[in-house]
Amino acid sequence: MIITEDITKEKLLKLYNEDLDTLLKESAKYMKDKIEFCSLVNARNGKCSQNCKYCAQSSHYNTDVESYPLIKPKEVKKAVLEAKDNHVNRFAIVTSGKSPDESDFDGILDLIKEVNKVEGIKSCASIGILTEDQAKKLSEAGLVRFHHNINTSSSYYGEVCTTHSWQDRLNTCKLVKKYGMELCCGVILGMGETVEQRVEMALELREIHPDSIPINILMPIKNTPFENYFDKIDEENILRTLAIFKIANPDSILRFCGGRMRLSEENQIKALQSCVEGILTGNYLTTTGKSPKEDLMLVKELNKTLIK
Repeated sequence: MIITEDITKEKLLKLYNEDLDTLLKESAKYMKDKIEFCSLVNARNGKCSQNCKYCAQSSHYNTDVESYPLIKPKEVKKAVLEAKDNHVNRFAIVTSGKSPDESDFDGILDLIKEVNKVEGIKSCASIGILTEDQAKKLSEAGLVRFHHNINTSSSYYGEVCTTHSWQDRLNTCKLVKKYGMELCCGVILGMGETVEQRVEMALELREIHPDSIPINILMPIKNTPFENYFDKIDEENILRTLAIFKIANPDSILRFCGGRMRLSEENQIKALQSCVEGILTGNYLTTTGKSPKEDLMLVKELNKTLIK
């Protein structure tokens, strides 16, 4: 058994290449018998100035994604109440773009306050790279958790995006913690990274120490540079990566997010038994997921307790 205080890249690489069942048994040692549901609303969708090669919303690629301005508080209220009925206890406001648009930042704060009005629901937001003033205002508005992914390892980031840096993302993560908010920070697997770079991600997240680590698996989007990247990771390597992430980050909740449907039902169950303790239920930003009803049935089958 590896000692979590003494984790190194070499030890994680050795574990990564262990027999799969042995590896999953190791990561299962750090699991709790609880599952947490979260949900989101795509509050502003549209062409983003950044050139992230995986993204349907980038203005650099002709993906024909629908664009619309910031939604109204009444639409958020409806979505939050529906989420609560589905046993979700965290709800995120998500907007496209590199950073919050100052022209509607106050509107985003109003949406967060709308989420906070619903008893039993904790507010989350995913609105891009923050300035210090924006982070302060989000905290003052009562935002509980901010989501901002590193997406991939620092050594590979330039192959994914060149219009902002990995360090830009890290700086936002630091601001979130500085102003007392919880941090949700994860990755997208299958973008051409090596096994070593997956291990690097696990260790970089360990340094960041987020409360939640959302795991996205690339769903290649037509007309993006990664449209033919479906074969960059297979199901076994997804499981191996999840296990390594959990071993390296035993105190963080690993969360199934976009691309989960690339795993078979059997392998989704293996992950939920050995390394994944959270689910973003329902549909995602530009891809589909499982219905909350299906996820509730799965939690019951696994004899897990749903966090409320």
